[in-house]
Parts: sequence; structure tokens; C-alpha cells
Amino acid sequence: MSRRLGTLSAGAAIMGAVAMLTAGTAVAVTPYTTGTVQFTCNFPSIGSQQLDVVAAFDGPDSVPSGGTATPTNLHGTATISSQIHALLNAANYDGVRGKANVPVVATNATPVNSTVTNVNVPEQIFPYVPGPLTIQIVQDAGTGIPTLTAGSPGVASLSLNTTLNAQLEFHKKSGTWSAWTFNCNVKAGQNRAFSPDMPVT
Repeated sequence: MSRRLGTLSAGAAIMGAVAMLTAGTAVAVTPYTTGTVQFTCNFPSIGSQQLDVVAAFDGPDSVPSGGTATPTNLHGTATISSQIHALLNAANYDGVRGKANVPVVATNATPVNSTVTNVNVPEQIFPYVPGPLTIQIVQDAGTGIPTLTAGSPGVASLSLNTTLNAQLEFHKKSGTWSAWTFNCNVKAGQNRAFSPDMPVT
């Protein structure tokens, strides 16, 4: 939680360094990121609460029509308000760890719907300090990243889908861990798109 909490910007969202086209040519890298996207998630002991997710990845500056690219350096943050942080503290929770799955939607690229799997929510213990709390989410060796195929010339884009989920463990101040299936649904009116759009040549 960054002191703020865990998804998923699950990441909190997609990828970094060098992307390869079908021809095998390395291209320049651009960072792509969402703004803050508000989700409602089921927290242990305190029920449905808001989670603010920011997701990011690195991808090529552009992709030729019919070319492929695999985003890298997926990362993000998941933040809870000071009020939710205080509720978790009162319920004796002070840490989190686990894996998140982040569904994404592509425009002018295929597959249209895919999921970034097993994004790492590294173990984070946070002795209570009043205020918002942010959890870091990162790609690791076990993260599954979809390869995208560009559509017609113009632009392609990626967006977070409307749900996030994670298999988490929440840490109690007593030192024990409790498994928790963490499910989130986007709140109405959120801009879920990564920016900028990716040129398709």
C-alpha cells in the first residue's frame, strides 16, 4: 500500500527497455502510463473500499502495421486514502504481498482482450504512520506479458479493463499472514487508457 495499498496499479501496469518487432528490429522505447484510475475493491475486515491505481509500461515508439511488440517494465502503484489506511491499521493489518492479474483492452491491435498475469506485489510491511498508503507493483520473471500485433496504419492504444484481481496475503501485526482473494471493479467515468497512443506505420 506507499504508504497507499495493493493491485494491482495491480499496478500497479505494463512494461520497459527494448521491444522487438516481427522483423526482429529493436526500436526506440517510449514510456506509456495511465492517470489515476479509481477502483472499488474488497478489503479484508473493512469491506468494499476505493483503490487508486496507476499503471505503466515501456513500449516501442511506433510499430508497423502487422508488426508485433511485447511491452516491458510493467509497474504501477495502488493507493488507499488515509481513512482506509486507518481502518486497516485498526483491523491490525500492516503489510501485503502476492500476485495480481491485470486485464487490458487493445484498440487497433490484437488480441483485443488479454491479461497480464502474475504481476508481483512484493512483500511490503508498513508500520502505521497516518496518511495515504501506496503499494508498489512490478513485473518480475514470472509475469506473463501478452504480445500485441498492430492493426491498420494510424494509432493503437491500450487501456486497463474494468476489473482487477489478485491473490494476496495481508500481514497481521502479530506476524501472521492471511490469504485473501482481492477483486476490484472500476468506478464509473474513469479514463483507463495508457498515454500516449502508439503510432502504427
